[in-house]
Amino acid sequence: MKITVLDGYALNPGDLSWQAFESLGEIQVHNRVEPDAIIEAALEADVLLTNKTPLSTATLEALPNLKYIGVLATGHNVVDSIAARARGIPVTNVPSYGPESVAQMAIAHVMNISRQVAHHASTVRNFRWAQNQDFCYWDFPQIELNGKTLGIIGLGTIGLATAKIAQALGMKILANRKSDQPMPEGIENASLDQIFEQSDFISLHCPLTEDTEKLVNQERLKQMKSTAFLINTSRGQLVDEGALFQALKDHRIAGAGLDVLTQEPPASDNPLFTLENCHITPHIAWATQGARRRLMDTAVQNLTSWMQGTPTNVVNL
Repeated sequence: MKITVLDGYALNPGDLSWQAFESLGEIQVHNRVEPDAIIEAALEADVLLTNKTPLSTATLEALPNLKYIGVLATGHNVVDSIAARARGIPVTNVPSYGPESVAQMAIAHVMNISRQVAHHASTVRNFRWAQNQDFCYWDFPQIELNGKTLGIIGLGTIGLATAKIAQALGMKILANRKSDQPMPEGIENASLDQIFEQSDFISLHCPLTEDTEKLVNQERLKQMKSTAFLINTSRGQLVDEGALFQALKDHRIAGAGLDVLTQEPPASDNPLFTLENCHITPHIAWATQGARRRLMDTAVQNLTSWMQGTPTNVVNL
């Protein structure tokens, strides 16, 4: 069994081990593969593991030996799953490996925005405090989170984990989800209109689908309070970045904390980079070592289950 990892660096930059995969077959790990080299890198593989390297219909047709695709992530839109199914190739993903880590990042953005931690720390490094006449200073309103409303769009495992941390901070929680299950204690079921109109912070935790693409658009941004903040640790395509840029520039909303963008890596001239009230981190909500280790373990389990004839986490049945 020949196993090829197309972009292993993101999952394992050196602090984890591929040893469990080595026990399942002959493994070749590429840190990353350029688009025009995907077929060459994958040609001999029985098993392909990919995080963000795309596998199109044309690519799959050029890989006669391929029998299995494992996506090293939850989102699996990088693979043409329908084309894979037509060729009898199962595509698996890792559905839940880091809800606590992603929730932690969502709340980190909430707390950074509410107290402007990074900004004030940078002013101290630039000796402003040392040269200040008073014992303290602040450049932005200091926001107490107790009593503020957090609107959560997508109350899955990550949304729930985010809600629990926010509740510990004394925040009121509004949430929207399609499930008919009753809301957990302390979380109020709300429509999207209510969430956008009433929330002080809105945190996105829904998957990217045709219905959710550009969910946050010009109309939705107009519904938000001028003092409200948008948090996105889910998928960049959930947000119309042009509309968000204009809303932030015109101070129609107070700010945004983003861990994801529509294009990744982003273009260096992305206008969001120019805004003082837009705080962007480089898609690292998932990247704690604990979460990455669970991802690796589940990916191994997925492949093992398939080899044993009992496949799990297959997304293209």
